[in-house]
Amino acid sequence: MRRALVTALASCADRTVRPKTRRFLVGLSCDELQFLAEFLGASILEWDCRRPSSRAQLAERVASFQKARCGCQHAPAPDQDHKMILLLEFLCLSELHQVPMPVRAWKQ
Repeated sequence: MRRALVTALASCADRTVRPKTRRFLVGLSCDELQFLAEFLGASILEWDCRRPSSRAQLAERVASFQKARCGCQHAPAPDQDHKMILLLEFLCLSELHQVPMPVRAWKQ
């Protein structure tokens, strides 16, 4: 499953940065890869035409996604903070920071 996630996530990256994105993804755990995939899936399923124009706006959208994902108002667990940082890095590295961002998360 890990290999499939790496392949799928890397294929979302701009072609010019795909090799660098793949190297980044190979270093992540399966749980971290699933978090990235969940965010991208929510982005596709919940089309919000607003696009973040700065890294700060992107971070705000990721935080909103995480809040909706855990369904709580308090700060996410340290593990979740780490995953949000990885997500921001992945989105910027892969040049996906201009994709529509989900406001809500899908509950499993």
